[in-house]
Amino acid sequence: MNESTKRDAPVAPAAEASEGGAELTPFDLLALEAHDAGSAGSEAAGRARVDQLAQRFYDIMEVQEPALAMLHARDAQGRIDQGSRERFSLFLLGWLGGPGEYMERYGHPRLRMRHARVPVDIAMRDAWLRCMSQALTDCGVSGELRTFLDERFAHVANFLRNIEG
Repeated sequence: MNESTKRDAPVAPAAEASEGGAELTPFDLLALEAHDAGSAGSEAAGRARVDQLAQRFYDIMEVQEPALAMLHARDAQGRIDQGSRERFSLFLLGWLGGPGEYMERYGHPRLRMRHARVPVDIAMRDAWLRCMSQALTDCGVSGELRTFLDERFAHVANFLRNIEG
């Protein structure tokens, strides 16, 4: 991960410093939780948890928020396509402080620009947040990290609103 990505990532509250003295990012904390649970290699464990979160998010969306799911590209089986899932997983990976592969592949996220074609009102914002909340629960994210991520996701989702109501 480059220093710019690390610097731009949110820093979770009460994150203990690592051995090198740097503050831990949410990615680091997810990786450590997974590593403590028996996964091998903290970066690999963190990647797996972030991907699990992204996949679960879209699985929930398809079932519980069909209007939101319909805004995404679909595959031949009618599911949200793998490309969308992979891009979101890579975005989360970097946004949470992990490797910056999203930026290497796709450039700066420019979230507002990329979502400008999508009508994001309060109902869509709330649908997105319900999916993410359930995905975080299903993936076992809890405690201070969960509180922090809930706040950060709510901030970003509200930022992306582009129509009233």
